[in-house]
Amino acid sequence: MTLTSSSAPALKGSRGGDGREKRGPKLPGWIDGQNISLIGALFVVLVLFGVLNDNYLSLSNMQVIAEAATITGLLAIVQTVVVICAGLDISVGSQVGVASVVSAMVFTTTGSGALMGMAVAVAVGLVIGVLNGIVIVYGRVNPTIATLAGLAAYKGLAQLLSDGRAQGYVLNNDVFIFLGRGRIAGLPVMVWILIIVAAAVHLLLKYTDIGRNLYAIGGNDTAARLAGISINKYLICVYALIGVVAAVAGILLTARTGSGQPVSGSEGLELKAITAAALGGAALKGGKGGIGGTLLAVALLGCLENGLTVEGINTFWQNVAQGTLLVVAVVIQQRRSGERAVGLPH
Repeated sequence: MTLTSSSAPALKGSRGGDGREKRGPKLPGWIDGQNISLIGALFVVLVLFGVLNDNYLSLSNMQVIAEAATITGLLAIVQTVVVICAGLDISVGSQVGVASVVSAMVFTTTGSGALMGMAVAVAVGLVIGVLNGIVIVYGRVNPTIATLAGLAAYKGLAQLLSDGRAQGYVLNNDVFIFLGRGRIAGLPVMVWILIIVAAAVHLLLKYTDIGRNLYAIGGNDTAARLAGISINKYLICVYALIGVVAAVAGILLTARTGSGQPVSGSEGLELKAITAAALGGAALKGGKGGIGGTLLAVALLGCLENGLTVEGINTFWQNVAQGTLLVVAVVIQQRRSGERAVGLPH
């Protein structure tokens, strides 16, 4: 039995009069109908808000959008990985809050330096991720229910640790300043971190046996098990990865805001991450998805949110827009899958 990570059939060319197949120009693997639609939507958003506001397309505003989208982007990348495995993690926003508080509190209360605060935050994120994986795998709890419980529990933990208030002040430290406000080759350090994580996960999914096995687990877990894939081990590792990356996002949130944030800045990130993954083409039933589409969706959401803010539109409409986009993404997935409507005949 051969398992493959391919998520879409190869495009076939038409046949000419001599019977030979004529192939059109080969496009990069990440460019498909889904991503072309995202590129078109992103172009429309940029043009629309660029016309409405002269400063919208300025370099400074583009950097603001990129920085704001970094944390969402990190979470959307690992959310894509777990969705490919037919899982879900609704607790990522709360995990960010815990890591943000821990990184700031360890730094300010122990006097041990920024790196120690960051290391402890990453360790806590790893423990949280492994705990999620164990509950899901060995507790046999549905991922949605397990991480929904985590959403509440980790949010409460962050508030208990911080007494519900922002903790510490980190912008008197060069490391935090560099992470939150530094530039490398003109790009914010936060954006470079997103690029590195995105490239690493893309290579993992596309060019390694690990990636192929993750697609196989999401596509058909029974076949994957019969092929000898240790599904339990893979799922625990995936949730551990989410915990680590969420901790990195929490550290960046601390560096960006200047203090540990138990809720502010992290609330609602789970919806953004899931929306970006779904918009980017990750099938919520598993077995399909890619990092290129997810990043395009993150860019679209970031540009849309910034445009609404620049135009002074009530922030509540941003939630409406995100919810609507998530529903649209899922409806498109269902229509493409060819499944019948619920309760209706074939």
